[in-house]
Amino acid sequence: MSKASFVQHSLEPVFDSSCTALILGTMPSPVSREEGFYYSHPQNRFWQVLSAVFDAPLPYTIEQKRRLVLANGIALWDVLASCEIDGAEDSSIKKPVANDLSVVLSACPITEIYTTGDKAFTLYKKLCRGKTGIEAIPLPSTSPANRGRYPLNTLIEVYSILRKR
Repeated sequence: MSKASFVQHSLEPVFDSSCTALILGTMPSPVSREEGFYYSHPQNRFWQVLSAVFDAPLPYTIEQKRRLVLANGIALWDVLASCEIDGAEDSSIKKPVANDLSVVLSACPITEIYTTGDKAFTLYKKLCRGKTGIEAIPLPSTSPANRGRYPLNTLIEVYSILRKR
């Protein structure tokens, strides 16, 4: 029995005028919404992966996380502005409505867009690609649900593409 509920995106995008890459997830998890920042579930490996990729200390605070991405020219946001979703299960998403990515794209010289996870990539292609004119580069999800498929060292290797920009 589905427990899907309507969720409105509640986090502001993270960017400044020097960002050249945009990383998009689908929708913040319940933990991220509660904490008020992206990839906040303690078992999500996003920050562990980025700190390894950029040879930086592991960030713990929101300000440290913000500094890590901005120092490396990366903007963060999500594909969706709202949807119906069961918890953090991307596969349960229904009635997706896209964020207006021009908010970030008009303020930054973004040349590359990356998506975290298959669902973010699919939704970006369907809802956003036609408006942005930028092909997305899919990256695997750093979610704890993806541990079996993508061990930490594999994620670090794949996400190293962010260093090569």
